[in-house]
Amino acid sequence: MSTDLFCEIITGERPATIVHSDEVAVSFLDARPVFKGHVLVVPRVHVETLADLVEVGPFFERVQAMARAVEEGLEAGGTFVAMNNRVSQSVAHLHVHVVPRTRKDGLRGFFWPRTTYASAEEAESYAERIAKALPGH
Repeated sequence: MSTDLFCEIITGERPATIVHSDEVAVSFLDARPVFKGHVLVVPRVHVETLADLVEVGPFFERVQAMARAVEEGLEAGGTFVAMNNRVSQSVAHLHVHVVPRTRKDGLRGFFWPRTTYASAEEAESYAERIAKALPGH
């Protein structure tokens, strides 16, 4: 396994606000969210891009479940789901952004303003609300 930031989160070497974790993927709150509740879904196996991922189906089942959970758990109007491959990829580990959306939230195109959580407790409350909306929770 590589030693990138996301691998460190997966192994527990680096703290993160975990929303869900299983044998396929780890989902956690983005430390610099576009909107509060912005989740990153990363495969446990270290791959840099989508083209490198062998088991695409199981991974995207987790992304799909997370998109549903973000909408339901946060009562969002929808989600913005996106990934970069190499260009604009801030960490060289495949990751999918699941961003809660509401009408007229101000998000335009690919300019993503960032915000912060007021505290670890506030971040944890967002993670808990999303996690409760996941199937089987």
